[in-house]
Amino acid sequence: MSRALIFVNGEMRDSGAARALVQPTDVIIAADGGGRHALALGVIPTAIIGDFDSLSEAEVRVFADMGVHILRFPPSKDETDFELALAHAVRAGHRPIIIIGANGGRLDQALGNIALLSDPEYIASEVRLDDGVTEAFFVSAKASIHGKPGDLVSLIPWGNPVEGVSTDGLVYPLNRETLLPYRTRGISNQMLAETAKVSLKRGLLLCVHIRKN
Repeated sequence: MSRALIFVNGEMRDSGAARALVQPTDVIIAADGGGRHALALGVIPTAIIGDFDSLSEAEVRVFADMGVHILRFPPSKDETDFELALAHAVRAGHRPIIIIGANGGRLDQALGNIALLSDPEYIASEVRLDDGVTEAFFVSAKASIHGKPGDLVSLIPWGNPVEGVSTDGLVYPLNRETLLPYRTRGISNQMLAETAKVSLKRGLLLCVHIRKN
Protein backbone atom coordinates (compact mmCIF):
# COMPACT_ATOMS: atom_id res chain seq x y z
CA MET A 1 0.00 0.00 0.00
CA SER A 2 1.31 3.44 -0.89
CA ARG A 3 1.44 6.33 1.55
CA ALA A 4 -0.65 9.40 0.74
CA LEU A 5 -0.26 13.02 1.77
CA ILE A 6 -3.36 15.21 1.76
CA PHE A 7 -2.79 18.97 1.68
CA VAL A 8 -5.58 20.99 3.31
CA ASN A 9 -6.20 24.73 3.02
CA GLY A 10 -5.28 25.53 6.64
CA GLU A 11 -2.23 27.01 8.33
CA MET A 12 1.24 25.71 7.60
CA ARG A 13 3.42 27.28 10.27
CA ASP A 14 6.79 25.84 9.26
CA SER A 15 7.14 25.07 5.56
CA GLY A 16 10.58 23.52 6.05
CA ALA A 17 9.27 21.07 8.65
CA ALA A 18 6.32 20.22 6.40
CA ARG A 19 8.58 19.73 3.38
CA ALA A 20 10.66 17.22 5.36
CA LEU A 21 7.57 15.00 5.61
CA VAL A 22 7.36 14.50 1.84
CA GLN A 23 8.84 11.29 0.44
CA PRO A 24 9.49 10.62 -3.27
CA THR A 25 7.00 7.74 -3.40
CA ASP A 26 4.12 9.61 -1.72
CA VAL A 27 0.83 10.03 -3.55
CA ILE A 28 -0.14 13.70 -3.25
CA ILE A 29 -3.80 14.73 -2.92
CA ALA A 30 -5.10 18.25 -2.26
CA ALA A 31 -8.35 19.48 -0.76
CA ASP A 32 -9.24 22.64 -2.71
CA GLY A 33 -6.85 25.46 -1.69
CA GLY A 34 -4.49 22.90 -0.21
CA GLY A 35 -3.16 22.64 -3.74
CA ARG A 36 -1.33 25.92 -3.15
CA HIS A 37 0.43 24.43 -0.12
CA ALA A 38 1.54 21.46 -2.20
CA LEU A 39 2.96 23.69 -4.93
CA ALA A 40 4.70 25.87 -2.32
CA LEU A 41 6.56 22.74 -1.18
CA GLY A 42 7.46 21.82 -4.75
CA VAL A 43 5.07 18.89 -5.25
CA ILE A 44 2.23 18.51 -7.72
CA PRO A 45 -0.97 16.75 -6.60
CA THR A 46 -2.31 13.80 -8.52
CA ALA A 47 -5.83 14.99 -7.66
CA ILE A 48 -7.53 18.09 -6.23
CA ILE A 49 -10.92 17.60 -4.63
CA GLY A 50 -13.51 20.14 -3.49
CA ASP A 51 -15.98 22.82 -4.46
CA PHE A 52 -13.12 25.17 -5.43
CA ASP A 53 -14.24 28.16 -3.43
CA SER A 54 -10.60 28.64 -2.34
CA LEU A 55 -9.01 28.43 -5.80
CA SER A 56 -9.72 30.70 -8.73
CA GLU A 57 -10.84 29.21 -12.03
CA ALA A 58 -7.49 30.30 -13.51
CA GLU A 59 -5.66 28.30 -10.82
CA VAL A 60 -7.86 25.28 -11.45
CA ARG A 61 -7.03 25.47 -15.17
CA VAL A 62 -3.30 25.63 -14.36
CA PHE A 63 -3.58 22.48 -12.27
CA ALA A 64 -5.60 20.76 -15.01
CA ASP A 65 -2.92 21.70 -17.56
CA MET A 66 -0.36 20.01 -15.27
CA GLY A 67 -2.32 16.79 -15.58
CA VAL A 68 -3.90 17.00 -12.13
CA HIS A 69 -7.20 15.13 -11.83
CA ILE A 70 -9.89 17.68 -10.90
CA LEU A 71 -12.78 16.31 -8.81
CA ARG A 72 -15.34 19.10 -8.46
CA PHE A 73 -18.25 19.00 -5.98
CA PRO A 74 -21.14 21.47 -5.56
CA PRO A 75 -20.82 24.12 -2.84
CA SER A 76 -24.01 22.86 -1.18
CA LYS A 77 -22.75 19.57 0.19
CA ASP A 78 -22.72 17.75 3.51
CA GLU A 79 -18.95 17.19 3.65
CA THR A 80 -16.01 19.54 3.89
CA ASP A 81 -13.42 19.42 1.13
CA PHE A 82 -11.06 17.74 3.59
CA GLU A 83 -13.57 14.98 4.34
CA LEU A 84 -14.05 14.33 0.62
CA ALA A 85 -10.29 14.16 0.04
CA LEU A 86 -9.80 11.83 3.00
CA ALA A 87 -12.58 9.48 1.88
CA HIS A 88 -11.05 9.45 -1.61
CA ALA A 89 -7.63 8.43 -0.23
CA VAL A 90 -9.07 5.70 1.98
CA ARG A 91 -11.18 4.27 -0.85
CA ALA A 92 -8.05 4.15 -3.01
CA GLY A 93 -6.42 1.97 -0.36
CA HIS A 94 -3.67 4.35 0.73
CA ARG A 95 -2.05 3.69 4.09
CA PRO A 96 -0.80 5.49 6.07
CA ILE A 97 -2.36 8.86 5.25
CA ILE A 98 -0.73 12.09 6.45
CA ILE A 99 -2.76 15.30 6.55
CA ILE A 100 -0.78 18.53 6.10
CA GLY A 101 -2.27 21.98 6.71
CA ALA A 102 -5.22 20.95 8.90
CA ASN A 103 -3.87 22.39 12.16
CA GLY A 104 -4.61 25.94 13.31
CA GLY A 105 -6.98 28.41 11.71
CA ARG A 106 -10.65 28.32 12.63
CA LEU A 107 -11.44 26.43 15.84
CA ASP A 108 -14.57 24.78 14.41
CA GLN A 109 -12.72 23.48 11.38
CA ALA A 110 -9.74 22.32 13.46
CA LEU A 111 -12.04 20.39 15.82
CA GLY A 112 -13.98 18.96 12.90
CA ASN A 113 -10.76 17.84 11.21
CA ILE A 114 -9.64 16.05 14.37
CA ALA A 115 -13.06 14.48 14.92
CA LEU A 116 -12.98 12.98 11.41
CA LEU A 117 -9.92 10.97 12.36
CA SER A 118 -11.87 9.13 15.10
CA ASP A 119 -13.72 7.07 12.47
CA PRO A 120 -12.64 3.42 13.06
CA GLU A 121 -11.97 3.00 9.33
CA TYR A 122 -9.62 5.98 9.37
CA ILE A 123 -7.85 4.73 12.50
CA ALA A 124 -7.27 1.42 10.71
CA SER A 125 -5.88 3.36 7.73
CA GLU A 126 -3.37 5.08 10.04
CA VAL A 127 -4.60 8.58 9.31
CA ARG A 128 -2.91 11.38 11.21
CA LEU A 129 -2.60 15.15 11.10
CA ASP A 130 0.99 16.36 10.82
CA ASP A 131 2.54 19.71 9.93
CA GLY A 132 6.11 18.68 10.70
CA VAL A 133 5.91 20.21 14.18
CA THR A 134 2.72 18.73 15.68
CA GLU A 135 1.12 15.42 14.85
CA ALA A 136 -2.23 14.15 16.12
CA PHE A 137 -3.83 10.73 15.77
CA PHE A 138 -6.20 8.40 17.58
CA VAL A 139 -5.25 5.26 19.50
CA SER A 140 -7.85 2.52 19.95
CA ALA A 141 -5.51 -0.29 21.06
CA LYS A 142 -1.80 0.53 20.92
CA ALA A 143 0.61 2.86 19.13
CA SER A 144 4.23 3.96 18.98
CA ILE A 145 5.35 7.58 18.93
CA HIS A 146 8.62 8.43 17.20
CA GLY A 147 10.51 11.60 18.07
CA LYS A 148 13.23 12.87 20.38
CA PRO A 149 13.79 13.03 24.14
CA GLY A 150 11.93 16.05 25.49
CA ASP A 151 9.18 16.02 22.87
CA LEU A 152 5.76 16.71 24.38
CA VAL A 153 3.10 14.01 24.29
CA SER A 154 -0.48 14.56 25.41
CA LEU A 155 -3.01 11.73 25.73
CA ILE A 156 -6.57 13.06 25.63
CA PRO A 157 -9.58 10.79 26.29
CA TRP A 158 -12.07 11.19 23.46
CA GLY A 159 -15.67 11.47 24.63
CA ASN A 160 -15.62 8.81 27.35
CA PRO A 161 -13.26 7.48 30.03
CA VAL A 162 -10.38 5.46 28.60
CA GLU A 163 -9.48 2.39 30.64
CA GLY A 164 -6.30 0.38 31.03
CA VAL A 165 -3.94 3.05 29.72
CA SER A 166 -0.26 2.08 29.95
CA THR A 167 2.76 3.92 28.60
CA ASP A 168 6.44 3.21 28.08
CA GLY A 169 9.15 5.79 27.37
CA LEU A 170 7.42 8.81 28.93
CA VAL A 171 8.58 10.84 31.93
CA TYR A 172 5.30 10.32 33.78
CA PRO A 173 4.32 6.67 33.24
CA LEU A 174 0.81 5.27 33.29
CA ASN A 175 0.19 1.68 34.36
CA ARG A 176 -3.24 0.27 33.44
CA GLU A 177 -4.92 3.49 34.55
CA THR A 178 -8.14 5.27 33.60
CA LEU A 179 -8.06 8.71 31.97
CA LEU A 180 -11.20 10.84 32.24
CA PRO A 181 -12.34 13.26 29.51
CA TYR A 182 -13.06 16.00 32.05
CA ARG A 183 -9.58 15.85 33.62
CA THR A 184 -6.22 16.96 32.23
CA ARG A 185 -3.95 14.29 33.65
CA GLY A 186 -2.68 13.13 30.26
CA ILE A 187 -1.56 16.58 29.10
CA SER A 188 2.11 17.59 28.58
CA ASN A 189 4.03 14.40 29.22
CA GLN A 190 7.53 14.11 27.73
CA MET A 191 9.42 11.50 25.77
CA LEU A 192 12.48 9.90 27.37
CA ALA A 193 13.93 8.43 24.17
CA GLU A 194 13.27 8.34 20.43
CA THR A 195 10.29 6.00 20.81
CA ALA A 196 7.42 5.95 23.28
CA LYS A 197 4.54 3.48 23.42
CA VAL A 198 0.95 3.70 24.59
CA SER A 199 -1.69 1.00 24.91
CA LEU A 200 -5.24 0.83 26.26
CA LYS A 201 -7.94 -1.70 27.01
CA ARG A 202 -11.14 0.26 26.31
CA GLY A 203 -11.95 3.65 24.80
CA LEU A 204 -10.31 6.07 22.41
CA LEU A 205 -7.32 8.33 23.01
CA LEU A 206 -6.28 11.37 21.01
CA CYS A 207 -2.48 11.46 20.98
CA VAL A 208 -0.87 14.84 20.31
CA HIS A 209 2.90 14.80 19.76
CA ILE A 210 4.74 18.14 19.65
CA ARG A 211 8.32 17.90 18.40
CA LYS A 212 11.19 19.88 19.92
CA ASN A 213 12.80 22.51 17.74
